[in-house]
Amino acid sequence: MNALNIQKGASSHSAYDLRDPNAQLEESHTLAVLVENEPGVLARVIGLFSGRGYNIDSLTVAEVDHTGHRSRITLVTRGTPAVIAQVKTQLGRIVPVHEVHDLTVEGPAVERELGLFKVRGQGEKRVEALRIAEIFRANVVDSTLESFVFELVGTPSKLDAFADLMRPLGLADLARTGVAALSRGV
Repeated sequence: MNALNIQKGASSHSAYDLRDPNAQLEESHTLAVLVENEPGVLARVIGLFSGRGYNIDSLTVAEVDHTGHRSRITLVTRGTPAVIAQVKTQLGRIVPVHEVHDLTVEGPAVERELGLFKVRGQGEKRVEALRIAEIFRANVVDSTLESFVFELVGTPSKLDAFADLMRPLGLADLARTGVAALSRGV
């Protein structure tokens, strides 16, 4: 940072947009990977990311076909278009992987995440937390004299917004499931 408090790579809202115009921007992508439900498969998929220095922003795994022993891995990662293409290609080469879908580019998709938020507070802060929870359609799943636990299902940005509003009211803890996603339509 310099004396004018202008950060290198300032946002496009700045008069001093210092980003390299030739650089490719990182994008967030939601990938759905259908795999054999057997020991070690998740470790191999995660190893692909960690071995190349890629980050996983969200990860969910569940068996989706009990008779066929298949699981669905839904993960959110970010990178340049070239990096995302490389990740998809390399995922497809792992032996127990059956299908790789990039839900971000294949058409409209539904993404949801579940979050549990513990908010401590008394008096007016407690009442305000309940008002905000009602606006967000969050459910109270636990209540004591000192705190509430709210359950909220929605897009990741909705959960982020709820957490941001609860922080000044006494957000003490939160747990998130990670993104579950499906493509829309047939």
